[in-house]
Order: sequence, then structure tokens, then C-alpha cells
Amino acid sequence: MAPRILLARHGQTEWSLLGRHTGRTDIPLLDEGRRGAKLLGERLHRGPWQGLPGVEVRTSPLVRASETCALAGFADRAEPWDALMEWDYGAYEGLTPAQIHERRPGWLIWRDGVPEGETLERLSARADEIVAWARSADRDVLVFAHGHILRSIGARWLGEDVSFASRIRLDPTSLSVLGWAYGAPAIERWNDTGHLER
Repeated sequence: MAPRILLARHGQTEWSLLGRHTGRTDIPLLDEGRRGAKLLGERLHRGPWQGLPGVEVRTSPLVRASETCALAGFADRAEPWDALMEWDYGAYEGLTPAQIHERRPGWLIWRDGVPEGETLERLSARADEIVAWARSADRDVLVFAHGHILRSIGARWLGEDVSFASRIRLDPTSLSVLGWAYGAPAIERWNDTGHLER
């Protein structure tokens, strides 16, 4: 079986609700985010997933991701991994896109990057490290992390430049699956939030 990577974005936080860039600031989940994490866990413990026996689990060490992992029922199998931390937004940490556009009209993070933070090249290299790990053995993996790093993983899994991530958005507590089609890397499921609609 060719290995797949399941991507779980963390639950809703105050900053994600407001659209503020949340990189390395350790923001906790809102009650809505905790509820969503539990619903995601219930989904992954039912068919067809059945609790994902044999899956290797890793999580960003930031609390919004690690708490999502715990509430979903995978903390006992999860290993924290700094590579899964969110993009370091540098001088743009905590700002909304509208606030950034006041300083830099026409700015696009996936093209222009962030001052005093992590470069697009470094972000892409981290995504490549995660993709290489996911493909390194005959088992699926499950990661709990953040919107921009997960979108970067999606782009690099497909062999696209990291800027392709601008075209594949992710909502809080979403589930995505990257796998294979006809021997080539493919998206099996993306930004699936059906578990939140119960």
C-alpha cells in the first residue's frame, strides 16, 4: 500500500476567527474549536477510519494543534514535531490581511512572504521534510497542524511550487487526505468539514 498523509487542521481560535495571522503565538482553542476537535475524533474513530490502527501520528507542539490532537483521541500515539509548526510570520504576526494591505497594497503572502519571518524557501523545505517522512514507510500518517503549513504540504505532495498553496484553502478542524492516483501523488479529500455539520 502506498502511504497516505491525513491532515487535520486545528480547531477554531480567537485569532483564526478574526483572521489574524497566528504563527508562533500560542493561542488556545475556543469552545467551538474544542467541540470541533471532538467531532473530528468521533469521525476518525468510526468507519471507514476505525481509529486508524497502525497510523503514525505527529502534532505541532503549539497548544491549538496539540489540544486538537488530544481532544480527537490521538494524544497517546502522537509525537510532537517542530517541523509542523505554523509559518513564522515575523513582523506580520497577529495582523489581519486588511491591516497588512494598508502597509503593502497588493500583498500576497504566497508571493511576497513576510518581513523578519520565515522565508518561502524555508517553508517549502519544511513541507518537503514532512512529505519525505510521510512517504518513508508502508504506513499512513496523521498530522495535526496549522493552515499554512498544511497547505504547503499539500502543494509539495503534488510536486507543485509552494505558492500553489494559495489555491487550496483550509478551514479550522478540517480533514484532508493526500494519496495517490495511477501512481502519481493526488488529493483524495480536501478541506472536508462534514463532521462539523452534525
